[in-house]
Amino acid sequence: MSSMGAGGGRGGPGRMASSVDFYRRIPKDLTESTSLGAMMSMVALTIMVVLFVSETYAFMTTRLVTTVVLDPDTSERLRLNFNVTFHDLHCDYASVDVLDSLGTNRQNITKNVEKWQLDSTGFRRVFSGRNREVKEVVHQEHDETLEEMHEDGVHAVPLTQESIGKFIKDHDMAFINFFAPWCIWCQRLHPTWERFAESVEDEDLPLGVGTVDCVDQADVCRSHMIRAFPLLRWFHDGEPVTPDYKGDRTVDALLAYSEKKIEMDDKYKNWKKEADRKGQKFVQPQKSRPDHQACQISGYLMVNRVPGNFHVIADSVNHNLNPSMTNLTHTVNHLSFGDPIIIQSRRTQRNLINVPSEHKQFTPLDGVTFINQEFHRAFHHYIKVVSTQIDTEKRASPINTYQFIAQSQSVHYKEDEVPEARFSYDISPMGVVVGKEGRKWYDYLTSLFAIIGGTFTTLGLIDATLYKMFKAKKI
Repeated sequence: MSSMGAGGGRGGPGRMASSVDFYRRIPKDLTESTSLGAMMSMVALTIMVVLFVSETYAFMTTRLVTTVVLDPDTSERLRLNFNVTFHDLHCDYASVDVLDSLGTNRQNITKNVEKWQLDSTGFRRVFSGRNREVKEVVHQEHDETLEEMHEDGVHAVPLTQESIGKFIKDHDMAFINFFAPWCIWCQRLHPTWERFAESVEDEDLPLGVGTVDCVDQADVCRSHMIRAFPLLRWFHDGEPVTPDYKGDRTVDALLAYSEKKIEMDDKYKNWKKEADRKGQKFVQPQKSRPDHQACQISGYLMVNRVPGNFHVIADSVNHNLNPSMTNLTHTVNHLSFGDPIIIQSRRTQRNLINVPSEHKQFTPLDGVTFINQEFHRAFHHYIKVVSTQIDTEKRASPINTYQFIAQSQSVHYKEDEVPEARFSYDISPMGVVVGKEGRKWYDYLTSLFAIIGGTFTTLGLIDATLYKMFKAKKI
């Protein structure tokens, strides 16, 4: 009795453990193999293998995802990089200004900005300085008024559409002042120019001195492409000589310039000897270089992170610009925001290989030319800037840069307004995060178990249903 009780005690825990067995065995003699079951087993095995391979491939690969977040950049200023070529604007008349909604208004910015004068083929010819302030020319004051100087006759010949061609042709060399009556600089120059013409006659210089009123003779000035007033242009053998005169507006400076130009003509090669004989100071003339109306402006600006604009306008401290002849046709060689070194680095380029093109709008305006088909018009560009964080490389810090979209349109100006090429920007308070996203290991294992169990159970139910249907037909 006691031994049986002991044996029952020893068998008790075993029976208890076997009662919670989830995977009970069915005796082999109670099972039946069928061709239908074999076929369903092969189908189940095939489906499980295909789903296993697909799930494993999905686990091993990653996909790019974008997330919109608040811009994490808290800096007060943003770097704006630009390189723009103006095809019909002289560097002397190009000014870069910045204006924003905080009230910042900086005109003729000189820091970190370079200007290059281009030749007719588009190559850099003359370095025009870091957009430095143009030196104001010296004007000469006179005791006599212009009317008093004209009492003994007009020495600077007024020219018209009918007479200017003959005047230039009749003189081997001519020096002509293109002016506008409303121009303040022209008004200050008038007495000096008349006194200069009188001095040319007194010294018997082989030079014709004339004037053209660009209001009365607008067609003349338009045909000579006069873009600023006053414009003092030298003609030699009927052809204009560039660059135009940009020196001081005094009688002595004008005479010195004229004497140098005369000496450069072989017909007057003895001029130096005559000048030495008279005891005059002679300055060795320099060969003039062809001038071309094209300017490349490049550099960067540190702008406030608020809506604003930077614009290039035709302006000069020594001239009044001619609005009717201002053409701001330009090509955007480069325009971007942020540190350009980041985008150009190898690491960034490596990270951008698999990034879709819609997430790489860093320089959408580069290489685009905006042509003004008529005067009194200029292109305005409206730019929306979005901070972008690229985080596609594991165990590395994210790359912070800026994308933008731009829309451009040609804007009409009034006849008395000087057009400007404007780049308006608005920095979004939201940012975009571009990164890789992969599946977690536990998600992968869960999917595998679901594939195996689900396939096995589903096909088992199908097999049981088909077995009952075929068995019923046989009966």
